[in-house]
Amino acid sequence: MDDGGDRVSDISKVGIVGCGPMGSGLAEVCAGAALDVIVAVSSPESARRGRERVTASVDRAVRKGLTSEAARDALLDRISFTTELADLADRELVIEAVTEDEAIKLDLFARLDRIVADPDAIFATNTSSLPVMRLAQATRRPEQVVGTHFFNPVPAMPLVELTGSLLTAERTVERVEGFAIKLLDKEVIRSPDRAGFVVNALLVPYLLAAMRMVESGVASAEDVDRGMTLGCGHPMGPLRLADLIGLDTLAAVAAGLYDEFKEPLYAAPPLLSRMVDGGLLGKKSGRGFHSYQG
Repeated sequence: MDDGGDRVSDISKVGIVGCGPMGSGLAEVCAGAALDVIVAVSSPESARRGRERVTASVDRAVRKGLTSEAARDALLDRISFTTELADLADRELVIEAVTEDEAIKLDLFARLDRIVADPDAIFATNTSSLPVMRLAQATRRPEQVVGTHFFNPVPAMPLVELTGSLLTAERTVERVEGFAIKLLDKEVIRSPDRAGFVVNALLVPYLLAAMRMVESGVASAEDVDRGMTLGCGHPMGPLRLADLIGLDTLAAVAAGLYDEFKEPLYAAPPLLSRMVDGGLLGKKSGRGFHSYQG
């Protein structure tokens, strides 16, 4: 397999749709690679929050001595925000990082297909569980649609899962692989176009099993997490990791896995569903299996 490491990427103008934790992380690493980045968001308030996320992340890097103030300022200058999707018309690569909802992603790709002018432009989805093939069918260029599953937090996590559908051109996969390795300094593994790809197909059943332990009264959330960190050497317990991912996101990923495979281990336990219904989404809402107030 070509690892893309000996190619200089031909991609210089990147569009990102969405600026939550994932979108802001993507904006940061792309701008850090000296790329021209436009982030499309739904409202001026989303733009403000997104810029604050990026700024806070780069400021932490300055405090840790990982970058200079001048490099931080240059990075931030390379990111612009817009509420108009049409402003992505000249992009060579557009990565969507919107909510894990198939209908929303399908509508977005159909709109991008009409807007982006470059006939060689690549559309990438950061989906955790949805088939790339289904999303690609919303466009007239499915051979240029690929899955690029980054991990949160994007600046710190080295892995990208790269997934082409049965219709994705090998040249598309190679261009994105070179982009991720050469420009973003990421490690890439290729995954088949199946729900969950490689990592989530292994990770999600583990997280759901931890929730079932709590739900059935076998152990508390604190003891489950302490057991896996102190007993197995994991850097983070499964329930604290679930809180970091977002319980709503995890529920959506589990639903996608269960829809494809119909395996009981992928079925979300009732406790997870009730927590999502109640707005207990994990760290981003201040409370999940653990409390993050203050």
